[in-house]
Formats: sequence, structure tokens, C-alpha cells
Amino acid sequence: MADPVPPSVPAPASTPAPAAAVPAAPAAPAKATIEDFKKLEFRIGKVLSVKDHPKADRLYVLEVDLGTEKRQIVAGVKAFYKPEELTGQNVVIIANLQPAMLRGVESQGMMLAVTTADSVAVLTPDTRKASAPGQKVS
Repeated sequence: MADPVPPSVPAPASTPAPAAAVPAAPAAPAKATIEDFKKLEFRIGKVLSVKDHPKADRLYVLEVDLGTEKRQIVAGVKAFYKPEELTGQNVVIIANLQPAMLRGVESQGMMLAVTTADSVAVLTPDTRKASAPGQKVS
């Protein structure tokens, strides 16, 4: 039978558990200069039609009138808007972005919206003032 540890010998210290890793704060986005901002062309666009994206459950494909031309815009607002809520609305569009393929469908601009963790609100001009497709937003 083994002899018990005499009382004069201190018990071995337990090794503390490693501290939980503190997640790093997300990196701040790069600052845009006023010259960067001036490159963007914000315009009023009137939503003419809204269709389901053929390959994405959360996206719509919108046809938007920009006054002098019509554009196809892919927008991730399907969970927050029915097609009839967008159709006929004047919205704010970034009109001079390079076209981008989104799940196989070309988007020829970007519709702006305010987002939170659980909602999206499409940016629209003040309805108390007249606005028309193609008008510049500044």
C-alpha cells in the first residue's frame, strides 16, 4: 500500500485552463476619399418589373427604368418585399458599377437599402417631392 502524501508537502497546483480566445474586433473598412465617392453615380430608377431569380431563393431580378435606358438589377430583398411592393417604386440606384454576375444573372447596377440584422428597407426618394427616373441623387 502506498504511503499517503505527508501534510507538509503541498498538493500539486492544478494547471489553469487556457483563457478563452477573445475574438478580434472586425477590421474597420478602408476609408473612402471624397474622390472615391465622386466616382459613384447615384440615380433614381423606377422599378418596372420584379421576377424571381432562377437560381437563388433570396434574390429578385428587377427591370429598372433609369430615364434614358432600362437596366437589369439583381437585388437580395426577396425575404422582405413582395414583387408588387417594389413594382412602380422609385428607388436609388448606383448606375455606374461594372456589371456583375450574381448566381448566373448579370446585374447592371445596385439598388441601395438600409439593412439591420433582421430587416431591409429599400432607399426611396422623399415622396413629398417630385422625382423622375434618371434624376441624379447627391
